[in-house]
Amino acid sequence: MVRSPLWLAVDTADASHARDLVRSCAASLGGVKLGLEFFVANGPEGVRAVMADTGLPLFLDLKFHDIPNTVAKAVASASALNPALLTIHVSGGVAMIHAAKAAAGPDTKVIAVTVLTSLDAEDLHATGVGATPLVQVQRLALLARDAGADGVVCSPREVTAAKALWPGGCFVVPGVRPAGSEAGDQKRIMTPKEALRAGAWALVVGRPITAAPDPAAAARELLAGC
Repeated sequence: MVRSPLWLAVDTADASHARDLVRSCAASLGGVKLGLEFFVANGPEGVRAVMADTGLPLFLDLKFHDIPNTVAKAVASASALNPALLTIHVSGGVAMIHAAKAAAGPDTKVIAVTVLTSLDAEDLHATGVGATPLVQVQRLALLARDAGADGVVCSPREVTAAKALWPGGCFVVPGVRPAGSEAGDQKRIMTPKEALRAGAWALVVGRPITAAPDPAAAARELLAGC
């Protein structure tokens, strides 16, 4: 069976709704992303309840960013959920990335977030970063690679350039929108087919599926367009 590149971003605090979404869309998915909104509301038990009996890999998107010791302990705690993917922020630095990777389980890929897809050059400049999103992603991808991460999160606009620097990296790509759909708060986007051609390993898609009248049909249609 060919692995689906589509990972569903289940961004809700409602565990029952999350479980229904995952089960209805499961046949089209390569994995499930549960992030801060869900985790803060439902904790580890909520994650277990949603993922139970699905057979799908878990992407635990908690974006850890703290001193190395704190992040290592958080990653170790998260490992009890056996996530396939777990996020940290590259900007936490080399020592933090080393610590996260050392604390992760053997089956967990530590994926480092570069520049959020909600940011553009003006937003970066406001935070004191003078580089464009492309240059900053390239810089952070190299840092993540050299620090021992397994891959990065970046927008589809930068994935080709980042992959050229790190051919063996795992590139997790949000900011994916079907042609004609609303961008929402995402600023650097592509269609699913474009993102895969650019070098994405996993396409993270939320609202185009979860907000659709028929999420299962939307997931099937999106996967067919890859």
